[in-house]
Amino acid sequence: MKKLVATMTVASALFASPIISNAAFGDQTLKSGMKNNDVKQLQQVLKQKGYFKNSTTTTYFGSITKQSVVNFQKANRLSADGIVGPTTFKALNVASSNQGSNTATAGTKVLKQGMTSSDVQKLQQILKQKGYFKNSTTTTYFGSITKQAVVNFQKANRLSADGIVGPATWKALGNSSSVTTPSKPVQPSNTSTSSASKLINTGKKYIGVKYVWGGTTPSGFDCSGFLDYVYKEALGIKLPRTVADIYKVGVSVKSPSVGDLVFFETYKPGPSHAGIYLGNGQFLQAGSSTGVTISSMSNSYWSKRYLGAKKINY
Repeated sequence: MKKLVATMTVASALFASPIISNAAFGDQTLKSGMKNNDVKQLQQVLKQKGYFKNSTTTTYFGSITKQSVVNFQKANRLSADGIVGPTTFKALNVASSNQGSNTATAGTKVLKQGMTSSDVQKLQQILKQKGYFKNSTTTTYFGSITKQAVVNFQKANRLSADGIVGPATWKALGNSSSVTTPSKPVQPSNTSTSSASKLINTGKKYIGVKYVWGGTTPSGFDCSGFLDYVYKEALGIKLPRTVADIYKVGVSVKSPSVGDLVFFETYKPGPSHAGIYLGNGQFLQAGSSTGVTISSMSNSYWSKRYLGAKKINY
């Protein structure tokens, strides 16, 4: 009898456990109380995007993870329920293995920045063997370092250097006999500098556009609508809709460099206004009384309200 009770107790514990299936990351809905490796991967992706603030990641989906998910969902205009389902995974750039062939392998999947999967790690290993990926260890996350390695490989092999690994890039990576791999990898170009120039030149095209509360197009911008529009046009990057959320995803810097964002506290506590730093103490912004214009950081109004600068990783 005791043995039967013990067996039933163990079985009950197994059924009650929050540790669930070995489904691929992105295939199962994640929510509070769950405990598995997918939760840890979720935390890693959220950490990369600036939402998960803990120094270490775990396999447990607790209140901190839920709040991180809620903040991400709000920034991306999703239902902020703290549950990570297909829509949230899609916004995180995590694709379910069911969204295509279940037998798809590295070499048939398009990989790009923001994605997390074992295929990304395989990509990094190939690039490392060819001398392009410089990190000592490989990961499952496709970040800025992986993108730059892809761009350098594409340039060396006369491919479209967009940092996206599609069929042509996979073919070049796989057919080493037909690919000219330089004995010494091409040194990366100053991508940050060129991106900053492109960003600023694009933004300056809209000087004189009037300010419109909630405006997101050249017919009228508010400050965050202006930034989002310029980033999308110049660099293909979508920013969160509000200045407060843009502030959350940026990486703090001690002093601004050309192309960084500068933040100000205006009509409410916390970051509520931002612009693109141009250098020499000037920034480009959509001001409520000026429209899109260039302003001075030393101006008595702005200097008193300056909060700091952040870099948005291209």
